[in-house]
Amino acid sequence: MGKAIGIDLGTTYSVAAIVENNRVRILQNAEGGRLTPSVYAESADGHILVGAIAKSQASANPDRTVSSVKRRMGSDARIQVNGRGLSPQEISAHILRKIKADVHRQLGEAVTQAVITVPAYFSDAQRRATQEAAKMAGFEILRIISEPTAAALAYGLNRSDIQHILVWDLGGGTFDVSILEVGDGLFHVRAVNGDTCLGGDDWDARLVSHLKQQILQSHQLDIESDACVFQQVKEICERTKRELSHQDESRIFLPLAFGPHHDALEIEMTISRQVFEELTKDLLDMLIAPTRQALKDVSLTPADMDRIILVGGATRMPAVRHLAETLFQQPPDTHLNPDEVVAMGAAIQAGVLNGSVQDVILIDVTPLSLGIETQGGLFTRLIPRNTTIPVTAERIFTNAQDNQTVMDFNVLQGEREMAGDNIGLGSFQLTDIPELPRGKGRVEVMFEIDANGILQVSAQELHTGESAGIKIDASHLLSSDQIDRAVAEAAAHAETDTHRRSEIEASIQTNHLIQAAEALLFGMDRRLSKASRRQIHLAVSAAKTALSGGRLDTMTEATQSLRSALNGL
Repeated sequence: MGKAIGIDLGTTYSVAAIVENNRVRILQNAEGGRLTPSVYAESADGHILVGAIAKSQASANPDRTVSSVKRRMGSDARIQVNGRGLSPQEISAHILRKIKADVHRQLGEAVTQAVITVPAYFSDAQRRATQEAAKMAGFEILRIISEPTAAALAYGLNRSDIQHILVWDLGGGTFDVSILEVGDGLFHVRAVNGDTCLGGDDWDARLVSHLKQQILQSHQLDIESDACVFQQVKEICERTKRELSHQDESRIFLPLAFGPHHDALEIEMTISRQVFEELTKDLLDMLIAPTRQALKDVSLTPADMDRIILVGGATRMPAVRHLAETLFQQPPDTHLNPDEVVAMGAAIQAGVLNGSVQDVILIDVTPLSLGIETQGGLFTRLIPRNTTIPVTAERIFTNAQDNQTVMDFNVLQGEREMAGDNIGLGSFQLTDIPELPRGKGRVEVMFEIDANGILQVSAQELHTGESAGIKIDASHLLSSDQIDRAVAEAAAHAETDTHRRSEIEASIQTNHLIQAAEALLFGMDRRLSKASRRQIHLAVSAAKTALSGGRLDTMTEATQSLRSALNGL
C-alpha cells in the first residue's frame, strides 16, 4: 500500500501529517507554514484563493471570503460567493485540494489516501458531508476518526500501562470531551460528549462585540455598517485573544478608512486578560456540563482520570487550563502542540491502516443514539450512544393498524424521547406488506454503522421477504452525479492552476510581506511614529486589496510599495 496521510480538517486551521520511519512529521504548506487557514475566497474575476492567501485578503474582500465553514457541514446551507451558491462540502473540498497539492509538493509524489478527523460529536450527516468533501478533493478515505481519539493516539502510542484518559478538544468551532481507556496498543473510546457550536470563534465574537460597543460609545461609529471595517475588527480580535494567552494585556491599534469617502479614524485601546475572561465567563462554564455527562455515562469521576489532555488552539487560553486543573485536581498534559496533535494522531491511524504502524487497535464509539420514530411520535433507540463501532443492531417491529400494507420509517439521531426533537437523517417506505390484523405483522429493522461512523438502515417483512433500505441523501448532501461533477471540476481547476503559477507565487510573496509587516507593527509599534505606523498600515491595506484582486501586476506594485515603506523605517 502507498503512502497515507492524516488530516485535521479544522474550523480555523487545517493540518496534515505523515508517519515516516516510525516518526510523525507535520507537513508544511506551500507558504512554508505548518497550519493552513481553513479559509476560501474568490477574487473579483473568479480566481480561487485558499489558505493563508485567502485569509490575508479577507479584510479587503469580505463578501467573497468564507471562513469557519466546518460549522455548516451537514447542513443544507448555500454560501454565496461571486453570485453562486456553494455547499459547505464544496468549500471544504477546496481546502482539502490545497492540502493535497501541498503534500505532493513537499513529498515529491501524489498521496491520495488519508485519514480525516471530525469532532467526536459530529452527526451522521456531518460525517457524510466530510466524506463527500474528501471525495471531491480526490482523496480515498481510509477512515474517519474522532479528533479527541486522534489526540489520544498521538499521546498514548507505545504506552503499556492501562490508563483512563480524558480529552478536552476546544478548537475554533467545536468542543468535544472524550473518555478513553488506553494501554497495550488498545485505544478504546468509552464515552463522548460535546457541543458542535462552541469554540474559539465564540471567544473572538465576544471581543468583537466589546470593541463594537467601545467604538460606538467613543466615536458614534457602527463598525458592522462597513463589511471591510468589520472584518478588520474581527481579525484584530482574533490576534488579541492569542496575545492574551501569554500576556496580561494587549494593546490595540486599529487605523480605519471608513465610509464612501474613506474617512480616516485611528482606534487605540488596551484590553486586559481580566476583562476578556469576564466577557467570556459563561462560555467557559459551557465546558462543564458535557464533561460531567461523559463521566456519568461511564460511571467514572474526575478522580478516576489518569491524564487530562488539552487539544485545539483555544485550550491555550489560561482560563481554560485553569478550569481543567480545578475540575480534575491535576495539571493537564500539554507537552504536544495542541494545534498539531490531532493531525499527528490521524497520521498514526493512517499508518496503522496501511501497515507502517504495528500493534495499535482503535475502538471508537457512536456519539449519539440512533433509532426510528414509532407510534405516538416516540423515538425508539436501536443503537444507544457510546456504542462501540462498527456495530449492527436489529429489532422486530409490527403493524400499528389492521390490514396495513405500507410502513414508513423515519430514521433519527439524538437523545430526546420524542422523535420530533431529534435529528432527522432520512426516511424510507416498505410496501407490499401482507394484510394482517394489528400486531400480527413482523418487520425486522437493521441498523449498521461502519468503522467511519456512517449509517445504513434496512427493513424486511419476514412473511414475504420484501425489503427496503435507506440511502442518506437528505437535501444537504450531494448526489453521486454532483460529486462526480465536482471531481471533474477539480481536475479542470488543477489545469488552470498550472497556468496561474506566477500569480500564485506572487500571491505567496505578497502574503509573506503582509505578515512580516503586521508582525513588525505589533512587535515595535511603541517605537514607531504615528506617521510611520499609518504609512505602513496603508501599504498593508493596499497589498491586501491587491491580493484579493489576484492580478500579477497590481500585486507586484503593491508589494514594492509595502517593501519601500518598510525599508524607509
